[in-house]
Amino acid sequence: MHVYANPARFLKIARPLTAWLGWFGGAMIATALVWGLFIAPAERLQGESVRILYVHVPAAWLGMAAWTGIAVSSLIQLVWRHPLAAVAARGIAVPGALFTAICLATGSLWGKPTWGTYWEWDGRMTSMLVLLFLFLATFSAPIIAWNTVAFFCGAFVLGATGGAINVAINTQAAEIERARGRPTMSSFHGFFSLGGLSGAALGGGIIAVGWQDGRGALAVAVVMLAAAVFVGSHLLPSTPAAPSAAKRTKRFALPSPAVL
Repeated sequence: MHVYANPARFLKIARPLTAWLGWFGGAMIATALVWGLFIAPAERLQGESVRILYVHVPAAWLGMAAWTGIAVSSLIQLVWRHPLAAVAARGIAVPGALFTAICLATGSLWGKPTWGTYWEWDGRMTSMLVLLFLFLATFSAPIIAWNTVAFFCGAFVLGATGGAINVAINTQAAEIERARGRPTMSSFHGFFSLGGLSGAALGGGIIAVGWQDGRGALAVAVVMLAAAVFVGSHLLPSTPAAPSAAKRTKRFALPSPAVL
């Protein structure tokens, strides 16, 4: 990997491959679109609307893969100071946002004949909307960051915290919806937005009183710690099913589908 840290050595290989891979990828996309939209048969229950999924699902994969690529590139930039990692992360953001937007648009078009509405505060749809906002936030980050290291530190923290919060919101909301028997997902994401506005107000207040130094960071840390302690005591308890006597208790296990 370090051999290609030299931009000249990397571009010597990347430039001729770009055209070949670009044409090959374009041909693959065109073939898949023609096959999915015109040749593949209609589904028994969904009818012709199932063709939207041939665009929707790959777009969702590419959107999430792009965010993973940004996280990996940011980590490489932070640990190994790889100069091309910065270029890669900034280049991934634009197509990632595009595919995420395509995923949301096609999902809405598919939801109208299937669910009877263009939008539902479903966990998957809402998480993709949050992902689109995170992509848009990365566009402005290079403008306000004072150097490259600060930008990638912020991008890494933003991705880690945003992803963790997103999973926690959807998991807790899904469990509460199941227990109460009525939709509450919109309330959870509404409070997420309210928390964002409150954080912006707190940051504005810190700047207004002139606490741009360590005092402001300390105040935010204290508030976040207090909020974490309060919220943590009210999270749903984990009640896994008791293991069968015939089965051995596993010391390690894969994450549950809800976490994934």
